[in-house]
Amino acid sequence: MRRIVNRVLLGLAGLVLIGGGGAVLAAGLGLPVPARWPWHGGHDVLLSEADRVRWRDQGWWWPAVFVALAVVVVLALWWLLAQARRARLAAVPVDSGDGEAAVLRGRALEAAVADEATALDGVARARVTLTGRREAPRVVVRLLLEPHATPDEALGRLTDEVLVHARDSTGAAELPAEVRLSAVGHRAERVS
Repeated sequence: MRRIVNRVLLGLAGLVLIGGGGAVLAAGLGLPVPARWPWHGGHDVLLSEADRVRWRDQGWWWPAVFVALAVVVVLALWWLLAQARRARLAAVPVDSGDGEAAVLRGRALEAAVADEATALDGVARARVTLTGRREAPRVVVRLLLEPHATPDEALGRLTDEVLVHARDSTGAAELPAEVRLSAVGHRAERVS
């Protein structure tokens, strides 16, 4: 989702900057421009004196400017914080049973689940990403299946064995998982 928002925001900002800059450049170079454009020649200014002071005497002008700028700053800060947020979960707290909480590194859990999933029959490779919150971890598993593998069997063994072990090791009541299956590319076998 963050990637889509980034692309849309960058695309819109780019279109506004290219359109505005192109309009000013065309007028500044003396190129023929439509009559409805606010700039017509190389000696025209972007904002005339009358345009700059038109709204100063209105009581609503300065509060509106400040509110608009505050909204822009809040949206920019939100976007900046969204960029800094990690997609992966760094650690999961585990109840050790003695009243002290232990911490299980997210990469270690990812590696353990990936190794156990790769050991399943018919799985060529497994990639695991731990997401969510520390109190409610989630797992995204990508399995690359070999040509002879049955997706139903591989998915069943993954959920009944591998993900149960992962859930038990974290001590979580549940461990939601998203599993994506894909097949290894292979050549067709000849039948004689």
